[in-house]
Amino acid sequence: MYSAKENRYENTQLRHAGDSGLVLPPVSLGLWRHFSDQDPFADRREVILAAFDRGMFHFDVADHYGTPYGASERLLGRILASDLKPYRDEIVVSTKVGYEMHPGAFGTGTSRKAIAQDINASLRRLQTDYVDVYYAHRFDDQTPLHETVRALDDVVRSGKALYIGISNYDNAQTKEAVKLFRELGTPLVLSQMSYNMFNRSVETTGLLDTLRQSGVGMVAYGPLSEGLLSDRYLDGIPEDFPIHPTNRGTFKNGRDAVVTKLQQLNSIAHDRNQTLSQMALAWLLRDKVVASVIIGTTSVAHLDDNLKASEHLDFTDAELQAIAVILD
Repeated sequence: MYSAKENRYENTQLRHAGDSGLVLPPVSLGLWRHFSDQDPFADRREVILAAFDRGMFHFDVADHYGTPYGASERLLGRILASDLKPYRDEIVVSTKVGYEMHPGAFGTGTSRKAIAQDINASLRRLQTDYVDVYYAHRFDDQTPLHETVRALDDVVRSGKALYIGISNYDNAQTKEAVKLFRELGTPLVLSQMSYNMFNRSVETTGLLDTLRQSGVGMVAYGPLSEGLLSDRYLDGIPEDFPIHPTNRGTFKNGRDAVVTKLQQLNSIAHDRNQTLSQMALAWLLRDKVVASVIIGTTSVAHLDDNLKASEHLDFTDAELQAIAVILD
């Protein structure tokens, strides 16, 4: 029988989700890829429990994750109902609504009907009475924003979620959502967006500033650009590299240009006594508006490597300037 390590929080540096009382670990575990019905349950259980033993108490899923849809929630739910059941009060579970789940008009989007149905289905799969953070996974241009916001407010008031997040909302959409949630008194605390050294759109569009001014925290997904920001590609990037749609601009000048940048960044990381991956995560976490970065891994070794990023979050002005020159 599993028993969590007593010293699991010894090295965890808690970070607030914006101005709220919700705190997250610097590095969280995402179950987007490779946490499905066809994946080896025992191996995935090992990674999830290893994460919890290391102070990673935030697990991020979505109704749409896994094959078939909902599989990632089911996998996590099995562990929440067994190994992690005694520790549920310590754990932050986040899930999402918005992408396709089933045929028909209400199998996708963030209408009131879709949200009301989806939260109940997610709770059944997760085998829990509530989720800690419930995200609108995308902006639904077929549903009035005030309808989505009011439906999410009702989810919180029903006790089925404690906090609300938005994901993949641009700057203008975020400003309007913040305004509507504030009018209802709904705890909108997080925005989850693609953010890494090669994809800084949250900076250039002003979204990061909007979040900071609004007291909303950022959770960065894809912080290593699907593993591109690691030492695995210092000698070249294969043509079939699975770049995420949000990061396609990374290769606008060709793969060789990216390899050169990786080599230059790796040199700075080496001088900091970090791996390239560790520095890439630390670079995001240096800004306190970033509440957490979500990594996806099925390897305990990779988990341990990424966790070391939080041991060195300080950058000198010279390092930041050198990184900025490389990334421009």
